[in-house]
Amino acid sequence: MYVCEAAALLDGGKGVRFPVIAFGHPTTGFVVRYDGKPFAYLNRCAHVPIELDWSQGDFFESSGLYLMCSTHGAMYEPDTGRCAGGPCRGGRLRPIAVLEYDGGIWWQPDAMVQVPAAGGTV
Repeated sequence: MYVCEAAALLDGGKGVRFPVIAFGHPTTGFVVRYDGKPFAYLNRCAHVPIELDWSQGDFFESSGLYLMCSTHGAMYEPDTGRCAGGPCRGGRLRPIAVLEYDGGIWWQPDAMVQVPAAGGTV
């Protein structure tokens, strides 16, 4: 499923949210660029199942090296989703398969993360 133009993602910059159905419930995924590659995750903190972004698309902390939960400060490695510090100890973000080709970013559904019905919003 198409997410955005590849050029919309800058290393350590804003991410792009997209609607998904995760474990049977409507929610969002997000994609960011880190070290030149796109990485996508379910927009759900491993500490408490709430959305990570500070404001829409703001997933990185100020250095642009870690993804950070806006509520309790859990920090995650952008390329693996593993907890790097804070209350998420031992946790990790749920990855979503993502590809970059033809100038676009595309995500792939799996058994747990599906495409919402037509008209799903972020």
